[in-house]
Amino acid sequence: MDADELTPQDIQRKVYFLMDQLQQMVRELPIKYQMRLPYELLSGLANNLLNDTIFEIVKGLMEIQHVTEKHLFQQRLQLISSQKNEILQALANIHSDEEKEAVKQAMFQRHRDELKQQDMKLVLQLDQKVADQQSTLEKAGIPGFYITNNPMDIQVQMRLCDFIIRLSKMDFPG
Repeated sequence: MDADELTPQDIQRKVYFLMDQLQQMVRELPIKYQMRLPYELLSGLANNLLNDTIFEIVKGLMEIQHVTEKHLFQQRLQLISSQKNEILQALANIHSDEEKEAVKQAMFQRHRDELKQQDMKLVLQLDQKVADQQSTLEKAGIPGFYITNNPMDIQVQMRLCDFIIRLSKMDFPG
């Protein structure tokens, strides 16, 4: 049921319910996060969550994130697999153990560097995905969301997303 279909009393009951649930969730967090989630932010979030669209936005972003992570992981596995095949092919024509060891060592170093570069690219892509999500949630008017690369702020935002997902699975009274 969307906020448009609710009576003022239903809306008030829903906001109280959301606030109560949010406060319980915050109390479960370590104190360093509790301090960053003041009553005003939770109240603004509860009022935003009267609009079911917010739940859909967060669920959609979470699904996109999972697909992206799976895709990036597959890219990494493909690189590792192609590196293993390259080693096998290179060693197939070499008969001396010393030469095989030298080739393995040279390829291992090059492959390790390639994998490190690939991982750095993947991390940059994930960082960009986080910034895109922050921007989307900020534009949706959800309190606590803004573009940042501060690890503590990102952790707080992740907790807020978790709260929204958990609330989306609850049945509201009334």
